[in-house]
Amino acid sequence: MVTIPALAQVAQVGLDLEGSFELAMRSLGLSPGAAHLLWLPLPMVLVLVAAVVGVLVNVWLERKISAAVQQRIGPEYAGALGVLQPLADGMKLLFKEDVIPARADGVLFTLGPVLVLVPVILSWLVVPFGQNLLISNVGIGIFLWIALSSIQPIGLLMSGYASNNKYSLLGGLRAAAQSISYEIPLALAVLAVVMMSNSLSTVDIVNQQSGAGILSWNIWRQPVGFVIFWICALAECERLPFDLPEAEEELVAGYQTEYSGMKFALFYLGSYINLVLSALLVSVLYLGGWGFPVPVEWLAGWLGQSVDAPLVQVITASVGIVMTVLKAYLLVFFAILLRWTVPRVRIDQLLDLGWKFLLPIALVNLLVTASLKLAFPMAFGG
Repeated sequence: MVTIPALAQVAQVGLDLEGSFELAMRSLGLSPGAAHLLWLPLPMVLVLVAAVVGVLVNVWLERKISAAVQQRIGPEYAGALGVLQPLADGMKLLFKEDVIPARADGVLFTLGPVLVLVPVILSWLVVPFGQNLLISNVGIGIFLWIALSSIQPIGLLMSGYASNNKYSLLGGLRAAAQSISYEIPLALAVLAVVMMSNSLSTVDIVNQQSGAGILSWNIWRQPVGFVIFWICALAECERLPFDLPEAEEELVAGYQTEYSGMKFALFYLGSYINLVLSALLVSVLYLGGWGFPVPVEWLAGWLGQSVDAPLVQVITASVGIVMTVLKAYLLVFFAILLRWTVPRVRIDQLLDLGWKFLLPIALVNLLVTASLKLAFPMAFGG
């Protein structure tokens, strides 16, 4: 039987894979410092591998879903069902010649793609796949992501300016204007969730949604915030209908016009990683994160194990990862489907939507959330 103190302990500290790993290493004679050093690379490598694999899966899904929407086959010869096609595309870009225009600023030209990609990868530090399945549980995790995402437009503008091409410069300026327009309502939507959770930690936000299963997800209490966040995330990732900075028929591909080879690939790598990251954060903020319908104590009782047993920890951690990724890729599917469903908006429509529509609604949503928090503290995290 699972005792009440054990349940309380799990409710407070969660399933601690790091502690279990370090305890196992110490039982083999290693010092606590050495055991911790052995643990540190594991989640970092897993996150990098997950980000790269996520990009490959996204590219394959993009091709296959677009083919299905347009009633054609899509890639099918490079591997089974064309699963090796993204890898072939990456290898092609890796071995293509890296050309830098003669009058371009070489240093800024090279730093531009780096500033686009690095902040996106760093943002994965705060994405939780379980109670202790994240690299850094910082107290301001969600706002750290917003701060890191604000660096990306600098890289885009730098790339357009350094190319010494007026079309690239226009594309970089559009990217910066678009990002600023949609970061503000996105931050206000996040602030409403933070207000209900009484914390900026991504782990605390997920834990706050675990009281009543699916009914305690924030999407039911923040439906307007969810829509605002997802629209702004699509605009931040420059997905249709908001891909104005790189619209081929308008700006000759925008800020990446003069790029080739791997530098060109870094822009799209950052875009696809950012799409998966945004979907994961929507899952964390509004869809309960790693939460799943069966409570941990029930599972432990069925297996005849205690709640802190290694077998129970491995199973619940695995199911938590699957639930988080499943929710995220459901959103990615809708993002890809949207790309092949709706037309591209004009630049004036894009800016009007951000400044004149989403920003006022996000402000009203924040004020209404504050009012509901005071009026119904039990339901809105008072």
